[in-house]
Amino acid sequence: MEHYKKMGEKRGIEWTDSSWNPVTGCTKVSAGCAFCYAERLAKRLQMMNPNGKYRNGFKLTLHEKDIELPLRWKEPKTIFVNSMSDLFHDQVPFSFTKKVFDTMERANWHTFQILTKRPHLMRQFTNEYYKKILPNVWLGTSIENDKVLYRLNELKKVKAAIKFISFEPLIGPVVKVNLKGIHWAIAGGESGPHHRPIKKEWIHEIRKQCRKYGTAFFFKQWGGLTSKSGGRTLDGRIYDEYPEEPLLKVKI
Repeated sequence: MEHYKKMGEKRGIEWTDSSWNPVTGCTKVSAGCAFCYAERLAKRLQMMNPNGKYRNGFKLTLHEKDIELPLRWKEPKTIFVNSMSDLFHDQVPFSFTKKVFDTMERANWHTFQILTKRPHLMRQFTNEYYKKILPNVWLGTSIENDKVLYRLNELKKVKAAIKFISFEPLIGPVVKVNLKGIHWAIAGGESGPHHRPIKKEWIHEIRKQCRKYGTAFFFKQWGGLTSKSGGRTLDGRIYDEYPEEPLLKVKI
């Protein structure tokens, strides 16, 4: 049975409302990182404001002053956590990550989405360090081709109300991927001056597995020179599916 809902278009990143970056900067771990959009953007922001938040460019930096920022946003939002970094980078102490999770627990009128390319550390954090399962926090991993499918196995061991995968930038096939226990899958091609090609059959295979396992399917983009270059239409339609969230007891 398919447990998902459909929602309208969103601004900026298509599958979220806004972003919150208590950490900025990162280091490359796999082929999907090669032409990182966040790295390009961080360097541009550093040039625009050398003394601002991105004064360190793309060097990993913790921003203690931003930890409680979502508490000031009273209108409910869907928030992508660390669009400019990886909260589960091995240089981010779990003590700092716990502060981020404490804020998300307090700001329970928001929905938070966290993606990592280091799901082994996400698994360790949720199983050994911070054992609460927050119903408004979605935890996911990025998979760009079948060479990093081991991340899926780690994600399945993570404790989370909603688990999701971002197959973006998809630079190779992931055939017959087992999505059992995964609530949401995002798929999309690479964008930017060095974008690598994507094939329709790769997307079809992910959609097929989503249907098999009842996983909500979101097609973000074909990619190209810009994120909008190829549009978002797959076989004549837009796929904007989202997983059903657990019921929240909202306190504002």
